[in-house]
Amino acid sequence: MSIQILQYEFLGPIKLVEWEPPMEKVVYLILSRHNDSFNILYVDNCEKTEKKNFFVNNLDFKCWIQKAGSENSLYLAILPMFESNQARRKEIVDKILLRYNPPCNEIKMKEQKPSYTVRTKSDLSPNHNSDKNSDKSEEKILCPCCGSIMDVDKVLEKTTVLKCSGCGLSDTRLNS
Repeated sequence: MSIQILQYEFLGPIKLVEWEPPMEKVVYLILSRHNDSFNILYVDNCEKTEKKNFFVNNLDFKCWIQKAGSENSLYLAILPMFESNQARRKEIVDKILLRYNPPCNEIKMKEQKPSYTVRTKSDLSPNHNSDKNSDKSEEKILCPCCGSIMDVDKVLEKTTVLKCSGCGLSDTRLNS
C-alpha cells in the first residue's frame, strides 16, 4: 500500500505501534486516521535509527496523540531516499510543511526562517522593453510551480526545453 503526497510516493501507511526498526535515510509522515481518510500531523526526516522508541521519544509525540485521539490512531508512512543527503530530505520536508502545514510541526515552522524570498507581483512580471522588436529570448519565463526563472536546457528543431532553477521542473515551449 502507498500514499501519494505532492509528487512523492510514500510507503504505508502502517499503524505506528506496528513499526519496527531500523529506518535509514527517509522522509516520514505521522498521520491520523479518521474513517477512511488520513491527515498529516507531522513530517520530518531521519538519517538512521535502530531505536524501537524513536517515535515515542520525539518531542512532538504528545501533540500527535492529542490530535489523533489515541496512540492506536497514529500511522506512519515513509519515503525511502537511500541515495539522498540531509539537505535533499529537508527540501522535501519543507515542501510538505509549506503545502500541508501539519499541526504538530507548527512550533518548528515558526522557529525556521524560510529559505526563499517572497516576491511581489512586480518582481514576477518580466521587464518588457518599450521597443516592440525586442529579442524574445531575453524574456524571462517563470516557473508555474515556484515562480523561479526557467533556464533554457535544450533547443531542439521545433521546441525549447526549459528547466526551473528553483525546483527543477521541466517545461517545453514551441519555437516560433
